[in-house]
Amino acid sequence: MTGKAICLFCGSRAGESEGYRALAESVGRAIGERGATMVYGGGALGLMGIASNAAIDAGGTVTGIIPNFLRSLEVENPRLTRAIVTDNMFDRKQAMLDLSDGFLILPGGLGTFDELFEVLTWRQLGQIDKPIVLLSDSGYWEPYVALIEHVIREGFAGSGVRSLYTVVGTIEDAFAALGLDETAA
Repeated sequence: MTGKAICLFCGSRAGESEGYRALAESVGRAIGERGATMVYGGGALGLMGIASNAAIDAGGTVTGIIPNFLRSLEVENPRLTRAIVTDNMFDRKQAMLDLSDGFLILPGGLGTFDELFEVLTWRQLGQIDKPIVLLSDSGYWEPYVALIEHVIREGFAGSGVRSLYTVVGTIEDAFAALGLDETAA
């Protein structure tokens, strides 16, 4: 058992590609099999629900953190090992940060982007020193990397921001970057 808690940011929708669903299922299952705790937004829908259920099915521990107003919109997952209900999105993100040893980001929408940019900003400001890993097995995060490069070129960030996150193409590489590789388990 690793004892690590990995925060998973991903979509409350499943996306257009079956590959996104398969990725979420594989990641959730692998987190559970490695004995890590999955921390995420608490929803039962989309990639969030797929990953959390796969982790639970693999015998893993899953902590869902959901604001009260989202309990019906994102449909809170009733299978959670632990559910934490917050008053708002700010408290949700703070709880996710506090309970996690690292962040794994799968495809998602605006909420996923918001969470990613928030933890990147916290890391840039020296408020956290936890790994942030973008899993881009299908190239999903390539436009994000291009945006960061644009920001650097235009002088709104220094080249050091590249070291705030890691982009990987496989689950194995993601877990290695998070300290969850097979040899660490």
